[in-house]
Amino acid sequence: MIHYPRIIGHRGGGALAPENTLAGLALAARLGCHGVEFDVALTADEVPVLLHDATLERTTNGKGSLASKTAAEIATLDAGAKHHRAFARATWPDEENNFDASCGVPTFAAALKACTVLGLWMNAEIKPTPGTEVQTGRILARLVADFYAQHAAAPTSPAPRIVLSSFSTPALQEAQRIAPAIPRALLVDNIPADWRAALAACGATALHAAATPANEKKLAPICNSGMPVACYTVNDRTSADRLFAAGVSAIFTDRLDLWQAEEM
Repeated sequence: MIHYPRIIGHRGGGALAPENTLAGLALAARLGCHGVEFDVALTADEVPVLLHDATLERTTNGKGSLASKTAAEIATLDAGAKHHRAFARATWPDEENNFDASCGVPTFAAALKACTVLGLWMNAEIKPTPGTEVQTGRILARLVADFYAQHAAAPTSPAPRIVLSSFSTPALQEAQRIAPAIPRALLVDNIPADWRAALAACGATALHAAATPANEKKLAPICNSGMPVACYTVNDRTSADRLFAAGVSAIFTDRLDLWQAEEM
């Protein structure tokens, strides 16, 4: 059974920080948030990095497709300035945790380490660029499995907590094959009538669904069955309260500022 924090920072710090950056993860922790979600895709040389889009223009000062760039090229990009000039390639030191939160495009390995140091529960969305579903699922699962093994051998902080999710059944199936002990969740825009079969097909033990009126009508039997459900992206408290009342375990939100630390 996957145990969820109630409030999960969408793409890291939500709307309060540049998405999918270490600065966003650090901000979520400072606000008292206990869990974050971020997107992971592969560079041309198959290094997993945090990026939502298949292309670079919306969130960084780069151009072109992620899949055409090496990790070294991605490491030079600024992922903060387009959110606000205050974040332009900035580093925000956290002396208490000996942690520097930058506004570059982080590697998945850096995000795993940062979240573990910060004590954050993680939902890594496997976000394959077209044609890389299996490779992305394989590489992420291996990296997480290795990270768990390294931490177990020399624990320096509480054990990491991570769920792998994806819209891609092949990516989740490959993650299951490589590291079956890592929990998985299936992402859906529309909850299918045969949701049990859809989850079973990829070995998922939780469902992440869009918070739409059509999906809300389907939540009761799923939640009553004991299946954990998390809903995205919920940016007002009225909707969140309604979803929690229906039995939803967690919500993903851009508006971490709407909740106090003790509510998260």
